[in-house]
Amino acid sequence: MKRRVATSLLVLLAVGWAAGQTDLEMDPEYYCRGRKDDEFFRKDFGIDAEEKLYKANCGTYYRCLPAPAGKKSISEAKCQSELFFDVEQQICERKHNVLNCAQIDKFQPPMPVWPLADGQESNCPNGQIECGSGECLPRELFCDNTDDCADGSDENICTPEDDPNRADICDPRKCLWSEGCFCSVDGTRIPGDLNPEQTPQMITITFTGAINDRNFRIFQDIFKDTTKHKGNDCTPKGTFFISHAFTNYSAVQELHRLGHEIGVSSITNNQNRTYWSQLDSAGYESEMDGGRVIIEQFANISANEVLGLRVPRQRVGGNQQFSMMVDWGFLYDSSISAPMGRLPLWPYTLMHRMPHKCLGTDQNCPSRNYTVWEMVVNELDRRDDVKFDEVLTGCHYVDQCANLVSPKQFRSFLDNNLDRHFRTNRAPFGLHFTSGYFETRKNFLKEFVAWVADVAQRGDFYFVTMQQVINWMEAPTEIAAINNFQEWKGKCEVKGLPYCSLPNPCPKKVSRLFPDEEEMFLYTCMECPSTYPWLHDPYGSGGFFSFNENF
Repeated sequence: MKRRVATSLLVLLAVGWAAGQTDLEMDPEYYCRGRKDDEFFRKDFGIDAEEKLYKANCGTYYRCLPAPAGKKSISEAKCQSELFFDVEQQICERKHNVLNCAQIDKFQPPMPVWPLADGQESNCPNGQIECGSGECLPRELFCDNTDDCADGSDENICTPEDDPNRADICDPRKCLWSEGCFCSVDGTRIPGDLNPEQTPQMITITFTGAINDRNFRIFQDIFKDTTKHKGNDCTPKGTFFISHAFTNYSAVQELHRLGHEIGVSSITNNQNRTYWSQLDSAGYESEMDGGRVIIEQFANISANEVLGLRVPRQRVGGNQQFSMMVDWGFLYDSSISAPMGRLPLWPYTLMHRMPHKCLGTDQNCPSRNYTVWEMVVNELDRRDDVKFDEVLTGCHYVDQCANLVSPKQFRSFLDNNLDRHFRTNRAPFGLHFTSGYFETRKNFLKEFVAWVADVAQRGDFYFVTMQQVINWMEAPTEIAAINNFQEWKGKCEVKGLPYCSLPNPCPKKVSRLFPDEEEMFLYTCMECPSTYPWLHDPYGSGGFFSFNENF
């Protein structure tokens, strides 16, 4: 019943349906049949309606809701006055970015006859599934990254819920530490089955994006060498997911020297949301392992130390991304968001099915078994008063918490969310920022620096890296013994001068990628490359150059 162009409306007009839509009522029988409850759509004004009528109503959208007696009702919602509703992205966007006002439904790709509804019988032999185009194919050919059905429908159900060959649900009896596996049915279990009172409250501060001189000085303020954890006298540590363009690699090298973890967030930092969702394994290898090579080469970081990645805009790449991670030796991903539940979630391995809903419009979560950790991004509560304020949609990056406008409000936000983790199951509390967040929020920075110093002195709280969280989960250690936990003592307190105080500025004009930039200064303590490193040429040797038109 989904339609994207006027040809489908011609059929409706022929049976007189469109004429019946001139009144204000919308027929749930027509709009809601076969439609998912979480899908938004627009009102259909008929084939004769002028485009300006659709544009005038472009900020209004609808969804189907359950009604009594098994029926459906239609709920209306409106974007803010300066926004239109993008039916493909299923979100409100700035008006000039929305070009589909006359499109009623989100495009739906062809689907196989799967999963079968209760009582529905398959038209195919046992062990086979019917394609949308009618032929029957063996179950194992579905979601194998190859279009086997004539209409390609075998690759359109590859979600953790619908993949016919999906990973098994967590069974703690079979998921053994000795085999590198950790899971819990609902994701809330404390490793080692410790009591919350015995569990250190880990806090992960992460920054994603380019590192430059301005934000590097901010990071030095946040992670002061005079701030130490009361429980083990180590200085707080953070994790930095680096995107390549405009990054100062001498600053990255210094952050690594001081004990912070360096991860990768791609070479191009492409902001096209569909780019990452549709990228294949080879593309992810070029972006992520290529980005890792650039970091190792120009920040002088040893191989096998950059083990984590985060996809730009948290646009998860599904099975293609995680297959690449296994093949190229990545330890963990931190791109998947989880909705707020009764308890926050602990990180988990993807050797079993995700213990939570795949959150996000058209999000492409992995469905198979992968020996990779997921450092899940828990939703943050942005309410000023968590006891009395009505429930609001949360945020995952702090940048997304648009209601935070004053330092006092920011401090309450930090305390409220930390308290939620500490007073429940003490799952690691993640504070995730883009690298430039504090550059435009100087008053928030002062409050955050004071908050980090205060929390570190409370005794049961530890600002650690993503890898240090995994280290602890692999060897759960009670608070009483945490001072002797060696995995957190490697760069406990680092002194001394930077490896180099005068890095090489390597000017390279990259007009095809950055036509408005006169020079792309790649600061590094290493030797300058022949050309600006990029996709398929991470060493900057100039042997091959690839320009991504979607960048």
